[in-house]
Amino acid sequence: MATKAALLEHLRTVPMFAGCSKRELQAIQKAGDQITMTADTLIVDQGQMGREAFILLDGEVTVRRGGRKVVSLGPGAVVGELSLLDHGPRTASVICDTDCTLFVLDQRHFEKVLEQHPQIAMKLLGTLAGRIRDLDRRSFG
Repeated sequence: MATKAALLEHLRTVPMFAGCSKRELQAIQKAGDQITMTADTLIVDQGQMGREAFILLDGEVTVRRGGRKVVSLGPGAVVGELSLLDHGPRTASVICDTDCTLFVLDQRHFEKVLEQHPQIAMKLLGTLAGRIRDLDRRSFG
């Protein structure tokens, strides 16, 4: 398990939380939990409804969509962030390739953080807008 200081540093490097102050990151840190999962464990299942996001602190995972490998991810990666925000179905499956340590942030606790720190929501919107612009550029030039 990561120490509080190490976890705070992990959160600082997550693009989704880019621009968050130390105080805001500490609020996010308090809202989640660290868990461990063994190799070959399914973290999220495509099509299933979700309410949480997972930040990979240690280990490697594979993202699959429609049964096909999309990408392998390592520490600092976030999976499930769309379901954290909209409680919609998972867009891909994620499986642990190795034993993994994850930071889990559920929707209910995250919404409380956003209520107490509304400026985080504006930062998230900026990050998501940047991702949409990047996808648009890659798709349409």
